Amino acid sequence: MKHRFISKRYWNDISTPMGKIGNFIRKYDNLINLSLGDPDLTTDERIINLAFEDAKNGHTHYTDFLGDIELREEICKYYKNTYSYYVKLEECMITTSGCHGMWLVLESILDDGDEVIIHEPYFTPYPQQIKLARGKPVILETYEEDEFQVDTQRLKGLITNRTKAIIINTPNNPTGTCFSRKTLEAIAKVAIQNDLIIIADDIYTSFSYAEPFIPITTLEGMKERTITIGSFSKDYCMTGWRIGYVLAPSFIIKTMKDVNENNVFTAPSISQRAALHALRLKDEIQPPMVEEYKKRIFYAYERINMIANMSILPPRGSLYLFINIKETGLSSMEVADRILHEAHVLVLPGNAFGAFGEGYIRIAVTVGLEQLKEAFDRIENIDIFNKKIY
Repeated sequence: MKHRFISKRYWNDISTPMGKIGNFIRKYDNLINLSLGDPDLTTDERIINLAFEDAKNGHTHYTDFLGDIELREEICKYYKNTYSYYVKLEECMITTSGCHGMWLVLESILDDGDEVIIHEPYFTPYPQQIKLARGKPVILETYEEDEFQVDTQRLKGLITNRTKAIIINTPNNPTGTCFSRKTLEAIAKVAIQNDLIIIADDIYTSFSYAEPFIPITTLEGMKERTITIGSFSKDYCMTGWRIGYVLAPSFIIKTMKDVNENNVFTAPSISQRAALHALRLKDEIQPPMVEEYKKRIFYAYERINMIANMSILPPRGSLYLFINIKETGLSSMEVADRILHEAHVLVLPGNAFGAFGEGYIRIAVTVGLEQLKEAFDRIENIDIFNKKIY
């Protein structure tokens, strides 16, 4: 809004359809919320109990400026054991969520006017996060017919003298796509040839259903030019703990630390202890959790295939399904509104994720199978989904 007390940068409305959904969550008593990707499973009780035991034992103070040393050691061990990838302590920093990590990264690497390429549909905050760091977002469109993989010829066509970085997100929010090794290697080749940074937003690493997740930083020649952002929010059902991390060359990590001293100083100590225990209990906690969400994803996929004027690619990863509703003849917002008001199910319109999300809606499988069944039972009774539109 325009007001003399508000920065002119924010006089124009920068809110998005995602940001406005809070207005609808309490609209109907029987609402089924498939909008935000907040896992409905509570953080495993063992993590909670161990973290609070640590708090009682004195872990209530500032940690090391780069983060709890035990936690950073455990993250380094995880990458070594899982990917045969070696990370030094000084190449790892704990952040107050993945989003905070992204801001610290952008603030640390961008000069005014530097361009950052993001593939669209994209995680909603990316453009504003880049602008907050005085950069310029550049859109790389991806298409359903390409399974939303990045086309490197289109990527090359966007590179200018001001291009500094490329953000990649796989498994992807919102499309659910998982970049193939071929795609990752092609992106890496472009980055090396043009001396660019890759910012890998690796938030859904545990939710790669078709084949194991590959961190782009592990590819040959990429460690020196990759910044990896990780989070415990989705992989461990810990959204409220607000804890993430960044892996990067030590000189970038040092700069991020210096920036963060003027921001939040250190991430919450108790949350860091919870993350430490999550990693140590990973093999016990993650498999049943991932299997639960996989069941939900494939159930939703089967239901979508039975509904007229909806179509969807086979599930590949993440907690999301990006549903093509172009056959309805309506816009993404119109379809989302019809589903809300007629079925009392809250979904996100595809244009919340950029212009190339128009013609789609996104659902998050963050409710159980019983509620998913009820949601689709209601949706398929809306007239635009139970008959052919001409």
